[in-house]
Amino acid sequence: MAWISPDDQEHNRLRFARLTQDQAQKIHGASLEILERFGARLHFQDAVNLLQRGGADVRDGNMVRIPSRMVEKAFTTVPKRVVLYNRNGEPAIPLEGQRCFYGPGSDTMNLIDHRTGQRRKPLLTDVVEGTTLCDALPNIDFVMSMVLPADVEPASADVYQMEAMLAHTTKPIINVSYELKGLIAAVAMAEVVVGGKEALQKHPLLTCYINVVSGVNHNREALEKLLYLSGRGLPALYIPASTGGVTSPMTPAGAAALDNAGVLLGLVLSQLKREGTPYIMTGMQPSPMDMRTMVTPYTDPERGIFQAMACLYGLPAFGWGGVSDSKAVDQQAAAEAALTLLGESLVGGNLIHDLGYLESGLTFSLAQLVICEEITGWVKAFLKGVEVSEETLALEVIGQTGPEGHYLNKEHTRRHCREIWYPHLFDHHDHKTWKDGGGKTLGERAAERVEQILTEHRPEPLPDDVRVELRKTVELADSH
Repeated sequence: MAWISPDDQEHNRLRFARLTQDQAQKIHGASLEILERFGARLHFQDAVNLLQRGGADVRDGNMVRIPSRMVEKAFTTVPKRVVLYNRNGEPAIPLEGQRCFYGPGSDTMNLIDHRTGQRRKPLLTDVVEGTTLCDALPNIDFVMSMVLPADVEPASADVYQMEAMLAHTTKPIINVSYELKGLIAAVAMAEVVVGGKEALQKHPLLTCYINVVSGVNHNREALEKLLYLSGRGLPALYIPASTGGVTSPMTPAGAAALDNAGVLLGLVLSQLKREGTPYIMTGMQPSPMDMRTMVTPYTDPERGIFQAMACLYGLPAFGWGGVSDSKAVDQQAAAEAALTLLGESLVGGNLIHDLGYLESGLTFSLAQLVICEEITGWVKAFLKGVEVSEETLALEVIGQTGPEGHYLNKEHTRRHCREIWYPHLFDHHDHKTWKDGGGKTLGERAAERVEQILTEHRPEPLPDDVRVELRKTVELADSH
């Protein structure tokens, strides 16, 4: 492994590659063969027409075969670096190389209430509280909606979520829209916040997570959203999401080859629509169905294959971590969150989402989110570079202190004692101090921290006229 300068700003100095270069090339070749020999079904005629004009072969109405040369051409125009900005137009998330950024997931149907410990249906106020929490947590880099509010009209819930996120954080937002109209509304609201269409294109505050059925089955909604964002020069997260043994082969290599074909198809479409438009590929390996339970686990260890493909292509990748299949904020939840966060960071996922997910993505917990944020701080400290210099080797200090001395009163200790990682939640006290403080578990401390932040933190507010415009957009969407 090459030496890395201590002033290098990437968190992820260490990289664990699941594939060799040769293996990645073989999967790439297999994906090209899938596209060229077998093709993919596209359920949106505009996308079919665009590919046909670009040189693809169309049969059986919407079965599209894409020659390798179209893929190769797309790689010559797609940016290899994508930057997401905060509400104030400042660069916040530079997606490149092995840099890792972390955030929650979206649209879970249940919430474990940190105040009662009970599982319940979430409300719009939970989106507000979750966004406020994300705004305050230093190791949360972007925001997603976390829960699906049950107290608003389901068809326009995505627009309510977007309004809540824009109003309660300055951090970049990954939007999830159910249909194209919700994405159009989300983009319109983001333009109001940042100052117009050109401002959003220049400094994108949002991108959209686009779910695709599989690498060879592209649903209409996904294609509409991809072409809409590409046409406006905005970054898209195009995510084929098959299930091993169900909608893709059971074997990791076969599942990856199939969904990677979808990644390449989306790339070609984005560049045909608008050359140079940013494109973010999937970093999520298709999980195999657990044939004992018929549940698709979120914590399958077969991860990292797509990060190797992203490295091969030089494209940013959307990954997942901080997830658990546990039904409660318990030992399993903490262990699986830690394993998936460390694993995803080691393989180099750029946008690592779903922190706070429980029950295989069906339930969210704000307490679990702050535990994940704590783990993320540890992971960042573990992966950062080590400075080896005259100052850090401290030879003169060692010589002056001698064998019988100590370093507690040394100026060198005072200079460097704040550089180590200190936890907010993980307990480092002795047993007596811990017991005297109430003997609280990690889950209890996490719930208290959530409540403290929600009580004390006030996100930077939007101007009143902007809030009024956002509300008009929401009411318009809700009326249709």
